[in-house]
Amino acid sequence: MSLESVRNHLASAAPELEVIVTEDSSATVDLAAKAHGVEPGQIAKTLSFQLKDKIFLVVARGDARMDNKKAKATFGGKVKMLGLDEVETLTGHPVGGVCPFGLAQPLPVYCDVSLKEYDVVIPAAGATNAAVRIPPERMAEITGAEWVDVCQPPQDASGIGAT
Repeated sequence: MSLESVRNHLASAAPELEVIVTEDSSATVDLAAKAHGVEPGQIAKTLSFQLKDKIFLVVARGDARMDNKKAKATFGGKVKMLGLDEVETLTGHPVGGVCPFGLAQPLPVYCDVSLKEYDVVIPAAGATNAAVRIPPERMAEITGAEWVDVCQPPQDASGIGAT
């Protein structure tokens, strides 16, 4: 159902996009990067959060970490990640396949500016072995996402933030 809801959403919102289904799991950033032959940063991970009674999604590059201070300033309070059991119920997608497309219910979507480093990013597509290749700006456009800066810069091998 989840993969089908993504296919249906993309068929109407972005018919030029093709859902890629792989034999191997792409349920984690590292598995997805390997399955699609890209670096982990190019994987667009979708994180589910709650602030008081508001549920929302943040899509960020795969190797980025949420910056709690930036998130608090941006969203107006301390955000909490949803529990694994809540994610599928609220998004309609299994953990490892969560994406901003074909959601079970309308949820606000935010795209972190970290995605803009890439011409094309690869978010999941409603299953643990499905994804799409999409320019970050197009993803924001078809999901109605707002751009935010809520992640820490990725660390390079020395542990120093990349610039």
